[in-house]
This record gives sequence, C-alpha cells and structure tokens, in this order.
Amino acid sequence: MALDKFFRRRRPQVSPPSEADTPDLWGKCPQCKENVYLRDLALGAYVCPHCGFHHRLGASKRMEVLFDAPLMQWSGSIYPVDALNFQDTESYPQRLKRAQIKTGRPDAILTGRGQIEGVSVAAAIMDFEFSGGSMGSVVGEEIARAAERAGEEGLPLVLVAASGGARMQESALSLMQMAKTTVALEALSSRGLPYISILTDPTTGGVTASFATIADVIVAEPGALIGFAGPRVIQQTIRQNLPEGFQRAEFLLEHGMVDMIVDRREQRGELAKLLRLLLPQASVPQREQAS
Repeated sequence: MALDKFFRRRRPQVSPPSEADTPDLWGKCPQCKENVYLRDLALGAYVCPHCGFHHRLGASKRMEVLFDAPLMQWSGSIYPVDALNFQDTESYPQRLKRAQIKTGRPDAILTGRGQIEGVSVAAAIMDFEFSGGSMGSVVGEEIARAAERAGEEGLPLVLVAASGGARMQESALSLMQMAKTTVALEALSSRGLPYISILTDPTTGGVTASFATIADVIVAEPGALIGFAGPRVIQQTIRQNLPEGFQRAEFLLEHGMVDMIVDRREQRGELAKLLRLLLPQASVPQREQAS
C-alpha cells in the first residue's frame, strides 16, 4: 500500500447537534402566538414586542429589570419547617426541597436593599416560581423584617407581589402572616416612609387581602390577574356571569382598587418619580437634589 494513502488525513466526522447542545433562541408568545427572539424579549423587560404581553418573571429576573444593580440581600437565612406534618400526594418537605432546588432560595421571597434610578429603597420580591409564590411563615416573616429594617434605616419599601395566596401546607400558620405583615407595614407608615406595591400576574388570595393592597401607591402591570378568589369560583358561587375583564388590572383601575397601571418597560422611571415625590427631601441622594 502506498505511503500517501496510509498517512492521508481523514475528515473529522461531525455529528449533528443534539437538542441539548442547541440553545433556544426563539420562543412563542402565549398571547399573540408570534415568534419572539428571546434576546430581544430579555432586552425588552420580558414584554412581548408584538402585543405587549407581560411574561411572568422569577425573583432574580425581576430584580434585574427593576433595580439599578443586584440587591444587597437580607433574606435567605430562614427556612420553612413542616410544623403540621402535612401530607397529600407527597410530603411538604419533599415539595419544599424541589422548589428550593429549582429556585436556589429557601422560600418564595427575596428581600434586600437596592436602588431605583439612584433612590435607595428596601425591596421585597415574591417568587412565583417557588410553589406559586404561596405565602407561608417564612414569606410573612421576611416581609415583616424588611418593613422593620426599612423603618430603622429610613428607607421606602417597594414590594413586588406574585402569588397564588396562602400556603395550604401551613394552614392557619400561613393565614397568621396576613396580620403580621399588616402590623409591620403600619409601623413603617407611622414613620412617614412610603410603601409602594406592584401587583403582577397573578396576585390572589391572602396576599391580595393583606399586605399587597394596603400600600400608599398600588401599581399594577397590564393584564395582571388580581383578586381574592378566582373568577371561576366566584361565578360558581354567585351563579351569575361576570363582567368582561373581571379581576384584570384594567378593570380594577376603572373601579378604584389600583392607583395606576404601568408597563414593565417604564416601571423603573415611574417608580423613581413616585419615590422622589413621596420621600422626605433628606432621604433623596445629594446628586438627585442637585438635579
């Protein structure tokens, strides 16, 4: 055999990329069904560029969209416990472990100190990716602590609500958080510090019935579902057809339950304006006073 055949280079065999190796570059809007380039979606605060649909966000992405930089985190040291030994199709600890692995946080809340266009704030962000943002003892405790610390440091509080309501696995212990958080926020109000809540899709149950709707200014995202019981439950209970758009942000604005609806792409600027109006002048950074 000729030596040139023996030493001849062979072309490397390139196997077609598998689905695991190929990043998802495109997605489909659940409302208008149009294809959306995911990078453009992220740059547009996860709002569909075709129809304006606001995608649901986890706490980490919400922090990126709303704040100037990552929060100086306060939460994360408290973990939920199974005080009632709750068991349905699986145990409560198993559900918690799965949610903790998925989100990388102990419970459905992220709190800390951050800035919105240079204005320092205390922040609390509910995480719908953790068991539907359900409110348990840890969520209530972290919100109460954030409100207390905001009062001590002279900071306004901005809370982003995203929740299916009270956590059934904690029963009455979850419902107690409604009173705890309300009292903590009342103490913040007595210090003359503003509290702004942002209601996102969905905000329901005991969260709506307590801390989410007692803010000085209640902001909602377009199209957000906001209410106590779900529309299907209400319709079955009263045996009447509900109005068009019932429990959506636009309906609630028309009937006076929320103060304003703000597109997510404009929230940072609008919140900064509100904070400058509501805060005592001494709490606004010097560079803002000069401007």
